Amino acid sequence: MQYEKLGNSDLEVSVVGLGTWALGSDFYGEVDDSQSIAAIRQAIDSGINLIDTAPPYGDGHSEEVVGEAIKGYREQVLIATKCGVYRDGAELVRDLSPSTIRKQVNDSLDRLGIDTIDLYQIHWPDTNVPLEETVAELEKLQEEGKFRYLGVSNFDKQLLEEITDLTNIVSLQPHYSLLQREIETEELPYCVEHNIGNLSYGSIGGGILTGKYDQPPEFDDDDKRSQFYPFYDEETWSQTLDLIDVMEEIAAEHNAPIVQVAINWVRQQEGITTALVGAKTPQQAKQNAGAADWDLSAAEIERLTKASNKVIK
Repeated sequence: MQYEKLGNSDLEVSVVGLGTWALGSDFYGEVDDSQSIAAIRQAIDSGINLIDTAPPYGDGHSEEVVGEAIKGYREQVLIATKCGVYRDGAELVRDLSPSTIRKQVNDSLDRLGIDTIDLYQIHWPDTNVPLEETVAELEKLQEEGKFRYLGVSNFDKQLLEEITDLTNIVSLQPHYSLLQREIETEELPYCVEHNIGNLSYGSIGGGILTGKYDQPPEFDDDDKRSQFYPFYDEETWSQTLDLIDVMEEIAAEHNAPIVQVAINWVRQQEGITTALVGAKTPQQAKQNAGAADWDLSAAEIERLTKASNKVIK
């Protein structure tokens, strides 16, 4: 495993991180908790030290699973979670009010079974609460020792500028992959210029960049990933398959799984610190971590980027 410093913090994070959205058992279909715990521990044993979660993932269930999995492993891992989004039945509510943030951080600490969160992130912007109020409360919580470093997720360049005028952030968590590259225009260059790390989510396109589908899949009713990731639409499917053909050729040259090509293209982009990737099983966790054992060449990165351009335009 390779490690890099996260932005202007002293956190040394693995270049492949573990995302745990799927482990909430409410978005990617039902997941067996014992398998989830085994997957997390395999990720740790494979050198992954960054585990990312959030309260709305299963209405706190993902955090509970992470908390159980890291018992006895706390010194080996960095825990990242989020604030500002919660579930109200089936609805996701954005709320960055001070009272909600304070409740959420304490609830997260309880579910995770830890004293301090390593990286606390604003999950989504909330236009109903002035950013100054949110930041003021977060700074209080940081001073109280609830978390070590502050990051943001899903912020555009304007919001990045606003929050960096108010306080220090060490990271952005953006949606980024071979199929989603909007941040390359503004957000990624801003982060590079201001030494803000990036933890990409959706690094394998919700599973499509694993190469395991030869036709658009029909997901179960409890698997809602196609509602969030648009890459399974018929109109882009054939172009996506062309990209996967290129990925297959490169994977074969390295005797590696296709998913590692997707992960390595992301993590080798300038400004990306960690490619967050989900895993439901120990086998997936070990395979994802293995991406850090080799690098794409400059020519291979260019070839993949050109193939990606044909899909995203």
